Amino acid sequence: MDWHFFVQLSSLLVIVLYTVMVFRNVDPLVATAIGVVLGFLFNLSSPIEIGKTMEAALGSFMALVGLIIMLGRGLGEILTETKVSHTMVHKIVYSIGVNTQRRVKIGIVTSSVVIVAVLGTLAGGLAILAPILRPIAGSVKLSRPSMAVLMQAAGEEALILGPFAPPVVALLGVTGISYGSMLIYASIPIALVTIVVTWVMASRLQVQYAHETFPHDATEERFVPTKQQNTATIIFILAFIACVAYGLIFQAKTSYVIFVMLFLSILTGIVGGLRIGKVFHLLVEGMKKNFHLFFIFFLLGPMLDLVQKAGGFAALMKLFVPLEHFGGKIVLSILIGITGAFGMPAASAAVIKMLHEMFSPVALEMNLSVMTFAFS
Repeated sequence: MDWHFFVQLSSLLVIVLYTVMVFRNVDPLVATAIGVVLGFLFNLSSPIEIGKTMEAALGSFMALVGLIIMLGRGLGEILTETKVSHTMVHKIVYSIGVNTQRRVKIGIVTSSVVIVAVLGTLAGGLAILAPILRPIAGSVKLSRPSMAVLMQAAGEEALILGPFAPPVVALLGVTGISYGSMLIYASIPIALVTIVVTWVMASRLQVQYAHETFPHDATEERFVPTKQQNTATIIFILAFIACVAYGLIFQAKTSYVIFVMLFLSILTGIVGGLRIGKVFHLLVEGMKKNFHLFFIFFLLGPMLDLVQKAGGFAALMKLFVPLEHFGGKIVLSILIGITGAFGMPAASAAVIKMLHEMFSPVALEMNLSVMTFAFS
């Protein structure tokens, strides 16, 4: 009996325990910290080794993604203060129409996709959208559950569509595929299937909970963007498109997103009528709200590296090799998808990194294509 193999395999208990804690509603930051401590124990790390590991984590890919998430929340604060986000939602919803439930539902889906894709944060995006969309939904008697399901699903799909959304940044970073290929072969097909199913479910919920509507005051004054807000919104959209185009043309790497977030924040803030001091104040205030996520990402890198150092992923590869005789690539793809489905809430970028660390050696062994891996 190969005891060394079982010792290596046992280091995967760090990830198993981590997943169990998250789904038992343990604070994700606490769960990640415990996982890191267990990783150090498995490797019998000395205090000096621990310090070096944490130092290296500051320059890791996961810490970079965590910083991007914070910057995205900071940009959201500036878009809210300048009313650029409100203006975008207003233009989208009222250009589609607000006189029927169907049009309002299309407006909810479209605005949710756009705002969350631009900001790269689901919670921040929906927080901006909800107060704007509630009175509109109330005016056509769209039920609360129906609106909630549409916003949540559209927002979730926006996170795999937005060029600077953390899950997209993480996926492109670990797989090396292009943004266009990812959209065509992975993100858009998944998003379309999800939106169609969500639309059907929202229609059923509307029938079942037709009485649960938002209060509507016909005399309530609705938001109407000013000339400066319209100008700031146009400039933001043009700058965003220019950043995406530049990144695609020059095949920019993950670090480029840092420039994009800072550039868009400063440009939009100044054009929106804010002083430069106010711009940076809002940026920092927004970043503070996601600092806990940055810390999770900062710790998650060492946790995965320590499991790898202990031989956990190597042992897992040996365990999965026999799959080649029982369905091979198909079974592996399904296994990756199922494992990802039980990932960490609110940190899908971290789950992508974890799946890459766990399954990429086996995927290489079985010659699973990068695109199939990304789709899974």
